[in-house]
Amino acid sequence: MKFTFPELEAGRFKKLISRIWKFTGFAALAFVVYLIAVSFNLFWLFGKMPSPEEIENPKSDVASEIISADGKVIGKFLYENRSPIEFSELSPNIINALVATEDVRFTVHSGIDARSTLRVVTGLFTGQRKGGGSTISQQLAKNLFKLREIDYYKGPLYSVLGIRQIIIKTKEWITAIKLERRYTKQEIMEKYLNTIEFSSGAFGIRSATKTYFKKEPSEVTLEEAAVLVGMIQNPSRFNPKFHPQASKARRNIVFDQMVKYDKLSPAKAESLKKVAITLNYQPESHNTGPAPYFREFLKGWLKEEIAKEGYEPDDIYTKGFKIYTTIDSRMQVYAEEALRENMREQQKKFYEHWKGRNPWTIEKAGTSGVYTEIPNFIQNIAKTTPRYRELREEYDGDMDKVWKEMNRPTRMRVFSWNGERDTVMSSMDSIRYYKYYLHSSFLAMDPRNGQIKAWVGGINYKYFKYDHVKQGKRQPGSTFKPFVYVTAIDNGFSTCEHVVDQPITISVPGGSWTPKNSDGVYSYRSLTLRQALGQSINTVSAYLINQFKAGNVINYAHKLGIKSKLDEVPALCLGISNVSLYEMLAGYCVFANSGKYTEPIFVTRIEDKNGELIKEYYSDSKEVISQETAYKMIHLMRGATQPGGTAYGGLSRYGVLEGNEIAAKTGTTSNYSDGWFMGITPTLVAGGWTGGDDPTIHFRTIALGQGARVSLPTWGGFFQRVYADKNLEYKKGSFLKPSTVSISGDCVFAAGEGYHIDSTQKYTPPTAKPADDDQL
Repeated sequence: MKFTFPELEAGRFKKLISRIWKFTGFAALAFVVYLIAVSFNLFWLFGKMPSPEEIENPKSDVASEIISADGKVIGKFLYENRSPIEFSELSPNIINALVATEDVRFTVHSGIDARSTLRVVTGLFTGQRKGGGSTISQQLAKNLFKLREIDYYKGPLYSVLGIRQIIIKTKEWITAIKLERRYTKQEIMEKYLNTIEFSSGAFGIRSATKTYFKKEPSEVTLEEAAVLVGMIQNPSRFNPKFHPQASKARRNIVFDQMVKYDKLSPAKAESLKKVAITLNYQPESHNTGPAPYFREFLKGWLKEEIAKEGYEPDDIYTKGFKIYTTIDSRMQVYAEEALRENMREQQKKFYEHWKGRNPWTIEKAGTSGVYTEIPNFIQNIAKTTPRYRELREEYDGDMDKVWKEMNRPTRMRVFSWNGERDTVMSSMDSIRYYKYYLHSSFLAMDPRNGQIKAWVGGINYKYFKYDHVKQGKRQPGSTFKPFVYVTAIDNGFSTCEHVVDQPITISVPGGSWTPKNSDGVYSYRSLTLRQALGQSINTVSAYLINQFKAGNVINYAHKLGIKSKLDEVPALCLGISNVSLYEMLAGYCVFANSGKYTEPIFVTRIEDKNGELIKEYYSDSKEVISQETAYKMIHLMRGATQPGGTAYGGLSRYGVLEGNEIAAKTGTTSNYSDGWFMGITPTLVAGGWTGGDDPTIHFRTIALGQGARVSLPTWGGFFQRVYADKNLEYKKGSFLKPSTVSISGDCVFAAGEGYHIDSTQKYTPPTAKPADDDQL
């Protein structure tokens, strides 16, 4: 069938009109053919279009959220910091400002606004730009499918300048119309606001409101909404943090647009224009926010877990998982506050203690308390740094040039307890500066279910990435002694038995070992186990490990949760084998949980972005000692918090002992390199470690370096804050005593247990006391 144009009447302009008709017809036909060609990628020239499946289920990277036990988002795993919202969560202020500024006919067009498009075309011919022609639907198409960026959508004609822009615009028009057919206006606006970039690492309106104002999208005021909507045109240029004047001018244009389209009265607009922009700027970063050390540990764990469920490990950055943790955001804040407060004071003491000297020292052989600086300590550390390795490669091993560069001053920002500060240092100066810092960690767990409630892996994650909770292992000192005592008690040693604080020599391969107390003094007193553990008497621990053997102690320690390799030597009783705080806390929880070991748990469930359950986690408990033995240990360790005990004076300052039962143990290693404190309450167990980055960096006296001085204050400050918060479930109270035990003074009797034998009956005092020695 042949197409013919209508016959025109004869006249002066017949030929002209006929040509116009033909041109218009052929143009329309060519346009239709062009649209079909673009839609179906004719001859593979134009590049692909988003498929119906992609339109139905558009993909955008969604950050995975880490959610605390009390329902707070405490962090994210992300490439793009995006947290989707629903339309119902939007403030009307955002909606009105957006429509007035970006697409005033949003509710009436079908994806393309002909009037706006004609205005843009006219502006191109007249040279007068009168705003953009893209509708919200077109901008959504651009943001969702990235038709300008992804190679999948590109064809050979993309390389032709000018034609490329026409093809891209055409694809956005077609895609916008498809989106309008598939989704409601509310859904389109919701999706659009979830895809916009707002600078400072914020993608989507929820991330933007939290980054700039620390608010939910439903809470923003009109002036805050205008700031954010104003940023859409150029997020970096109108960033209110870095370009406040430009941002304010753009915000005021948004007010003018709202007045123009009856979204705001002129008087109100003029009033708002005078208001300064007020920010609560807190950009999302793994270096900031609560529990950064826990979040870093969680990242590795989560990658392994989702891989078991069929996901790719890196899906944690894009799939929008919701990870529900056991961390309580309030308790996490209390732990971080308490640790910072304590370590700020400890660092002051450390600087004063080593004033004019370097703290990396070693004790002179044959002396007690006489330390000399380790030669070339900083140089040897420098050789392990990436910077040193890079310079060696850059200068082909020319060490003169390497060291010259390592000592070249440069501007840098460094950590201090008074806040970050800008300074000029060389790489060597920087290493020396940071080696002066003491480090610390803290962990709190509910012994009833194994749920970790607070995790502080160090003093500042931004500058010190190493996690001292699970990654780091150090000698536990006397905090290991309860594992020795529980071995003895569970094998029939009575809590009523007395042991004399006297020299004891134990045969070891190649010689003998005679331990000394921390102060180098033997009291020659007959002590109950409660007194001995409460006062941390080394000779009694040595007596017990000699009686029950190191191998048995290791077996009990492993049963109670210590997973690290332990040295099968008598000195194990004084905590010479490296362990993590994570392991130690799990072991101490057994005593509070009636003899049951519960594997620590830090995640309760993982959901996908739609709330569908992926995996759920439960506590796993098993009895490893009897409830009677566990209670005996609690009773013994309560001796440390009684008058005369190693923790009594320190804890009294925090008001946590009144009306409360606390079992505790302090720990200090040789040369005071490590200071520990472990404390047990009926419903919450917590512990902490403090020390130098290297064991050679430490205080020189027990008065400053013992666990009761360096780690106990964090524990006390944490529990002081927890008990003051009436909204938390953790209160002061008493340990549950099994009905099968009875107490008489320092003794705890289980049913059918007889009286004790006093070991002092077999004791002959020595004729001379040993010289003082604080070495373990």
